[in-house]
Amino acid sequence: MFKTKITEMLKIKYPIIGGTMMYITTPELVASISEAGGLGILASAMYTTKEQLACAINRVRELTDKPFAVNINLFPMKRPVDNKEYVKVLADQKVKIIETSGHSAPVELSKGFKDAGMIWMHKCVGVRYALKVQEVGADIVTVVGYENGGATGRLDIGTLVLVPSVVDALQIPVIGGGGISDGRGFLAVLSLGAEGVIIGTRLMATKECLIHENLKQALLNATEMDTMLVMRSINATHRVWSNPAAQKCADLETKGATMAEILGVVSGENAQQMYNSGDINKGIVSCGQGVGLIHNIPTIKELFIQIIAQATEVTSRLAKS
Repeated sequence: MFKTKITEMLKIKYPIIGGTMMYITTPELVASISEAGGLGILASAMYTTKEQLACAINRVRELTDKPFAVNINLFPMKRPVDNKEYVKVLADQKVKIIETSGHSAPVELSKGFKDAGMIWMHKCVGVRYALKVQEVGADIVTVVGYENGGATGRLDIGTLVLVPSVVDALQIPVIGGGGISDGRGFLAVLSLGAEGVIIGTRLMATKECLIHENLKQALLNATEMDTMLVMRSINATHRVWSNPAAQKCADLETKGATMAEILGVVSGENAQQMYNSGDINKGIVSCGQGVGLIHNIPTIKELFIQIIAQATEVTSRLAKS
């Protein structure tokens, strides 16, 4: 029922994209999302060498023959990687879909995407950024509203306004997200003109996600009020779950801390320890306001079936009214 330009371009069953999550979207989770009918996206920034990235791509292919993508992260990192080299790895591995995300259009890198024949998706948070990447050759733009977990930008525009604004401004397909946890949100984003929906936080509370059960239960118990914004002082605003580590980051920013001091608190290493050990106060975790709509921990396949069924039911109900 929900066939769109995105399902056609990416050759996926449902117009559902799994949001890239550092240290969470492992090859196993990526493959599970793709096997369930969506598009899984591998986070290249998890890997410190070209060889590790190539191995991760091969691992995804061992687990699924369905389409998947690889994300190139353009945000500030404690241990930056050479994205030019990573793009070359993707080209050598014949990866068909690439996602970029960051403050600005990757103009220098984009030629490599096009030369390799990749479908290029760019994730951003505003009309002007979307127009820029369309100008330099992006095939698809993903925009996420203020409710989104992870990078929110500085514009603070909600999904309900952002998505149709970008759809109206562009000639290429748009994927929309920000706070989407169920079939109602899925259908709402499509009704705004998007050709696909991106989901992140909701996927953390699934059986296949490898984060510790303590964190899954914490997310299950959270409400829409249990998130906060951090890293705005270093121009890298992220919405995260409100825990002691996030509050420490906010306190440091209030005191004018340096980028190095802030990155020491929000480092991926701290988050990884939290995911593995279950110490839910150890690090920060990107988390959207849609966390308040999470009420169970299904498999990803079950989740997608629930989303489509609810969206179908709402569509039928509205058609009868």
